[in-house]
Amino acid sequence: MHDKGLDFKHKEVVNIKDGKRLGYVQDVCADLETGVITSIIVPGSNKFLNIFSQNNDIVIPWQNIKCIGDDLILVDF
Repeated sequence: MHDKGLDFKHKEVVNIKDGKRLGYVQDVCADLETGVITSIIVPGSNKFLNIFSQNNDIVIPWQNIKCIGDDLILVDF
């Protein structure tokens, strides 16, 4: 699991608990002192009621990432 942050943007995130597709990685968060990725961010749902919420992004901690493939990231979230 030593991909570059930019490589994550082309990977779809799937939750292994329910098989739900969460979307594609929008951003990554890292500890600036160590350079270690701490979480990935995928956009939240686009449902009408969420238009009024300011931030509905899903932040997935690094420890919840179970597998990173060529096109897919499996998470336990």
